[in-house]
Amino acid sequence: MKKLSATTLIILLITFPFSIHNNSVQAVSNGKESLTNTEIEPEQIDIILEREYIDGEISQERVRETIWSFEDLWAKYDEWQLMDMKKGEMVFRQQVNDISPLLKANGYFGISEDGVLTIFNGKPRKAQIIQSFFSIDLGKLESKKCEQLKQGIPIKSKNDYMEVLKSFSGYSL
Repeated sequence: MKKLSATTLIILLITFPFSIHNNSVQAVSNGKESLTNTEIEPEQIDIILEREYIDGEISQERVRETIWSFEDLWAKYDEWQLMDMKKGEMVFRQQVNDISPLLKANGYFGISEDGVLTIFNGKPRKAQIIQSFFSIDLGKLESKKCEQLKQGIPIKSKNDYMEVLKSFSGYSL
């Protein structure tokens, strides 16, 4: 998804589909007519919240919001970046400085059949590949480290993720 330019965002904000019903009463003040008692109906929209983790995983959460004013909406999602907006739907994204819940629950570093450092959803050779990184020079790799990769190195935290990448980057081809 592409980011919206400032001009596009302003145009969308101006034309966003709020229903305004003019139940107005004419009032005369200093010879000028003015509209009073204007009623604004709230708009129901779907908000999609995307969280992008350091491992590249993007999770989505969909919420239904009643929008009374844009000020309230922007205040509520001020730490999110607007990615897309169309009638009845807005998509916000936030960068998360952590690994995804999927990796914490079931992620393992391992080595693929062709010698690439890989993250698996479950233990290597029994699970699907989530992400691949770089080829490893198996000739330079110590037998203990090679065995660890074959068995699978669990990823329980961002620190585990970063340490494994760092320790095996010296063996990349």
